[in-house]
Amino acid sequence: MGGSKAYPYGSTTAVRAHVLAALGVLKLATADQMHRLMAPGHRDNKGFRNAALDLARHGLVVSEGSSRDGHKIWHLTPVGLDAAAGVLGRPVGEMGGIARGAARSGAPHAMAVNETVIAITCAPAAATRPVPRQQIPQAPAGAATGATPPADMAPGIGWVGSWSTEVPLAAPSSRNGRAGVRADAVLQAPEAGLPVLFVEVDNCTEPPETLEAKFEKYLRYFRLKTKSSLGGEMPLWRTHYRPLERDGHPPLVFVFNPGTRIGAQGLKNRMYTVMEGTRQIWCGDYRADRGYGSPKERDGYWDFTDAVPVVFTTLERLQAGGPHAAVWWRCGHRQWETLTDALDNPGDRRAWSVREDARRVQEKEEQARQERERAAEKQRWANEPDSDPEPVSEIVPPCARCGGPVTGLDGEADAFTPPGDGRHCPACRTVMRDYPTLRDTLFRRRPRSK
Repeated sequence: MGGSKAYPYGSTTAVRAHVLAALGVLKLATADQMHRLMAPGHRDNKGFRNAALDLARHGLVVSEGSSRDGHKIWHLTPVGLDAAAGVLGRPVGEMGGIARGAARSGAPHAMAVNETVIAITCAPAAATRPVPRQQIPQAPAGAATGATPPADMAPGIGWVGSWSTEVPLAAPSSRNGRAGVRADAVLQAPEAGLPVLFVEVDNCTEPPETLEAKFEKYLRYFRLKTKSSLGGEMPLWRTHYRPLERDGHPPLVFVFNPGTRIGAQGLKNRMYTVMEGTRQIWCGDYRADRGYGSPKERDGYWDFTDAVPVVFTTLERLQAGGPHAAVWWRCGHRQWETLTDALDNPGDRRAWSVREDARRVQEKEEQARQERERAAEKQRWANEPDSDPEPVSEIVPPCARCGGPVTGLDGEADAFTPPGDGRHCPACRTVMRDYPTLRDTLFRRRPRSK
């Protein structure tokens, strides 16, 4: 086999380190998956198979079963876990378990998680050794190529050291993590704008209610508080991961892998059911009637402080387009987007602040315009000559008897009208003269007869 006595299968030190690093992160993997994750520039996965066999002779890895497609599944031994920790530069306590016995059933869920990690990482196809290689025969047209990404696909997000799988998320006081949730995978790629990204893979074998319960466990974990170094409170997840650049909890990605179990319409219905059942988790609170100006001019914004950004995708879309393509569907958005756009909150306080600033500027411009108009009007009145004051109309009191003007109508008074008394109009004075009242009849002084 062209190897040495210590490594009879002829593996190289670099490839053996690749195998240890891949298994240290994925826990379970086939040689083909390790090849596509660590060194897709190799012609085939033979070097990884030989490296796994050499490591097995030294008791670092072991195979206890095969995947559904017949590939042998490898995992680390306790000694191999220590070696993988040294390769990855991590403490042994952060490496997790060794997945003993999980490969005996084919580990379909673990294989789907591995494919998701490979599709998001999408390592560039660079050769590890500058040696001339034999020409690979061209595959016939229409031949299946498996999950190999296209040659022109851009590199993905992070590298193998950016990932952790089967991560328990619970409060330190919870017993055996029963009160928390175990994340399928966690990505930390701050260089790509992702301080932390939780990934869940669904093989569409569980009822939607099980997935909805997992969402609730994530929300409970994100709400946990602990004491900070400054004496205040801070989220518990911040003690393990870097802070985010936006409001809200860390994002959660759900990767659906239906395979041949359900069709396209069944997958669509499943995604819609899960989205509607978890609306209270990913939907923010609308803050209405906020801002500057009159109530008609005010609007609101969405507050995502206590919301979990939930993003859906499918494994098929990831493998075909890569993580930088528009293969992500954010719950609450209405279209497929890139991951950056999907994680953005276009209707949050930032957009409202922009509109609020624009309203303030518009209000100040309107006030300045009104001030200019008032100043111009004042100047115009100052320049105009004083006009004659308008005659002040006298207020005519009403008649005490009929209520009309006490002066009467024009032409109503004549020579026979009794003189005015200031209380009655000419007509009433005439009537009162012709028809004396009872008082006048009884007590008026009668003229003396001659």
